[in-house]
Amino acid sequence: MKIKNILFLTTTFLISTSGTLMASVKTQEVISAPNYVWYAVAGGLTIGLATLGGTLAQGRAAAAAMEGIARNPNASEKIFVPLILVMALIESIVLFGLLIAFMLVEKIT
Repeated sequence: MKIKNILFLTTTFLISTSGTLMASVKTQEVISAPNYVWYAVAGGLTIGLATLGGTLAQGRAAAAAMEGIARNPNASEKIFVPLILVMALIESIVLFGLLIAFMLVEKIT
């Protein structure tokens, strides 16, 4: 359980840092070449961590739903719709991370 908490805090820190990096570099009038490296690193970390977090969350949600259905098969119809909604919301967070990564990589070109 401690590893998951550390992973969550690290992910949150890195995603917030990438946003701060983008905001601080955007305020500069002249962007030097070394800053492009940080855009690439921030973009890669953003999509990598968003994908990792989304995958873990979807796996936990699916496991909990399957466990609930295994305990009470009659409740499968009541569990299915919220499960699909949760999966869609988790996937939207991952797509938001992808959008941020594309915005960061766009700064390079």
